[in-house]
Amino acid sequence: MEPEPPQPPPAALATGAVARHLGVSPTTLRSWERRYAIGPARREDGRHRRWTPGDIARLELMCRLTAQGVPPSEAARVARATDPGAFADPVEGVSAGVAPGAPGGPRALRLGDVRPECRGLARAAVRLDAQAVEEQLAGVLAELGLITAWEEVIAPTLHAVGRKWASAGERYVEVEHLLSWYVSSALRRIRPAPEPLPAPPVLLACAPGEQHSLPMEALAAALGERALPVRMFGADLPADALREAVRRTGPRAVVLWAQSRTTADNALAGSLAGIEWGPRGARGHSALLLAGPGWGAGSAVPAAAPPPPPARTERLFGLRSGLAVIESVAAGRAPATAAGRAAPAAYGS
Repeated sequence: MEPEPPQPPPAALATGAVARHLGVSPTTLRSWERRYAIGPARREDGRHRRWTPGDIARLELMCRLTAQGVPPSEAARVARATDPGAFADPVEGVSAGVAPGAPGGPRALRLGDVRPECRGLARAAVRLDAQAVEEQLAGVLAELGLITAWEEVIAPTLHAVGRKWASAGERYVEVEHLLSWYVSSALRRIRPAPEPLPAPPVLLACAPGEQHSLPMEALAAALGERALPVRMFGADLPADALREAVRRTGPRAVVLWAQSRTTADNALAGSLAGIEWGPRGARGHSALLLAGPGWGAGSAVPAAAPPPPPARTERLFGLRSGLAVIESVAAGRAPATAAGRAAPAAYGS
């Protein structure tokens, strides 16, 4: 029997890829190597760092220890002297070398099958490493673009943190607040097109009592990139103020976000859909676009609610497909219902 051919060594990663995986900056990795001798086992051509799975597992252990308040020098000493496979990953709750999704500890932040950038962002958020969170967000927005970064990295991380917060009482609420703050800051740094199109604006608002505004901030940034005029009113806009804003701005479309069934008010939706604006004899209507999981089956409807809104009211399902609907409305076409339902719901936090 012929001997089996030797197995190739595990792939080694460059410093930038390891930094994205861990949710730290490349500068931090180089600093740890210089100060605490926790560096890669090999280099190519004597210069380029290449981190093996064992190197990365030790770095993961150091990240976990420093996140728990252990001084970096002591964390590095423990990481160098300990088999890192015995420690669980705080993002997935699994040991090094175990497939993601395996059972983990009660502190695990479950992400499932996601992009590596998503895991890096989650790890930085769990450590409350503000600089790394900011750098991770800037990197994915620059490399992937707003829509892909939101749907495949930012939103899944926000969802995972929100689920963990909901299941762990008050724990992890600080992670959600820190991550939300830096996501909002990153979205507002996205520059809109220099000259908006000469068209009526799109009005974006959260339903009264609704505090989750990040999905509308992402939508506002995406519309700005496409040169579509936007009026962003943010969280918890009172119903009377929202109706008055529609009358004053004469928008092409109104996007109303509701994260939960308690804030999804069909009576408000009906009144918005019925608003007419403009001078007598030239009245106009706005398309009403309902976004967010709160508008699903069973959303809150007052006992004296009016009949369902007219046909010009549509649902949005996801940032990418929602943009297609809004662009068709802005172009003067009827809302594209099929396009709006073509993608899974990727909004939300």
